[in-house]
Amino acid sequence: MALDLGELVTPGHTAVVTMELQRAVVGDLAALPDLRDAAASVGLPATAGRVCAAARTAGVRVVHCNAAFRADRQGSAFNSRMLAASAKLAGDRLDLGQPGVDNIPELEVQPSDLIVERTHGLTPFTATELDQLLRNMGVTTVIAVGNSINVGILGLVLAAGDLGYQVVVPADAVVGVPVEYGETVMTNTISLLATVTTVDEILAVWSAQG
Repeated sequence: MALDLGELVTPGHTAVVTMELQRAVVGDLAALPDLRDAAASVGLPATAGRVCAAARTAGVRVVHCNAAFRADRQGSAFNSRMLAASAKLAGDRLDLGQPGVDNIPELEVQPSDLIVERTHGLTPFTATELDQLLRNMGVTTVIAVGNSINVGILGLVLAAGDLGYQVVVPADAVVGVPVEYGETVMTNTISLLATVTTVDEILAVWSAQG
């Protein structure tokens, strides 16, 4: 039975989950200029920051899923072209402890936020503590924000659905490369797996519920 947006994103059981909104991914230290430029072209950094700020005000949990590598690359597998290219292009910018691992300033990360950092794979749920943390907080709805629709957001949505979460994706708070390709994936794939909405619609619900 389909739930309306108000039921889905009620603060008591909802978390905003950001995907790789980091300085070395879409920020000032970006290793992949095409992704950085795509994010900038749709205003993703500012929009994601707006969602996070509103979530905190409403009492919604905020969790940042970040990627990093050990300097010696132990524990990371480069078993896909994307992982191998990312490691090569990033150099040491995504090494643990480097400023590139930090979230972009637009998110204004707060002490109440949770950060789940992984040194392996392409998506945030597999073999990390993300699922257990969300369950321990009583979360049943995940709002996916960030990049990229091509792989990371798609993987997040698929895994969250497989784990039994309701998934909401604000179309103006995610991006793919090229942007038009991301829009196609949203229409033909994400919309079949999640509730697609907008940031304004989510924030209006939280405002009315407050």
